[in-house]
Amino acid sequence: MFFRWDWLRPQLTAPIVPTLGPVHPDTLSVDLFEDVLRAAATGGFLPYDKDRRWGGRKDEKVLREDVVHQPERTLVPTLDQRGRGTVKVFAYGPHDSVVAEATELAAKLAAVHDVTGARVVRPLGPESARPRGTRIQLKDFAIGPCPAPGGPVRTVTAWPTDVQATFAPFAEAMAADGLAFLHTRMRAGRCGPVLAAAVEGRIVGAIGPMEVCPDAIGRPQLMPQYFAVLPESRGQGLGRLLWRAAMHWGQAHGAAYQLLQTEVDGPSDRLCQAEGLVSLGFSHTTPV
Repeated sequence: MFFRWDWLRPQLTAPIVPTLGPVHPDTLSVDLFEDVLRAAATGGFLPYDKDRRWGGRKDEKVLREDVVHQPERTLVPTLDQRGRGTVKVFAYGPHDSVVAEATELAAKLAAVHDVTGARVVRPLGPESARPRGTRIQLKDFAIGPCPAPGGPVRTVTAWPTDVQATFAPFAEAMAADGLAFLHTRMRAGRCGPVLAAAVEGRIVGAIGPMEVCPDAIGRPQLMPQYFAVLPESRGQGLGRLLWRAAMHWGQAHGAAYQLLQTEVDGPSDRLCQAEGLVSLGFSHTTPV
């Protein structure tokens, strides 16, 4: 094995794994980190990689030869080949000095691989006094029932044809939130159902795709979704209805949990906090 668990485990202040992102704390193991190293050699997806559902090849891989693994710190660089390319260095360690070292490594590797982007990703524990970046939140479906919320929410295909036709302009308006990409997957028939909220015959919010897949230890996980409400339709409780409808769908389809990433102090973050989700920590990304 490359990694020593007695070195790495104390440094994992938040359950973030390079190329995989946030994972359930119960899945954290040395085998998980070894798996991402092996996947780098093949360019393929791990069976439990959330990006596998989009098909193609894995865009991001660990730069194994440049990993720094020592008792007090671990730096894991990755190369993301999307666009003009980005090097990210995941910096695990208790001291701020790990960030300075990660910054230097990211800049060097960006030059070596001739890419334009260089970033440092720093996991931060849930007790962080000044949280930054994105919060990792856990919805545990075993805690209690998730009743159907009612209201103007149903799957896109369950709406009348004329309402369904309004999804395209909605998706284009919310392209920055990933809805245009989601729409291309929907039209290709290559994703699970999408829940949509409609007001006065027009779709104004959506969450999806709704899909359950096994995680690294075989537990069913409700996969991350794209989630957006038109700005002019916010403040009416539609986002909460959509989220609760998604949680009802996940529980009804056997999911054990869902992990969510929300921008600290953003609308989704406040919603999840109000709904009682558990904070597992934070991920702070700094451009180099």
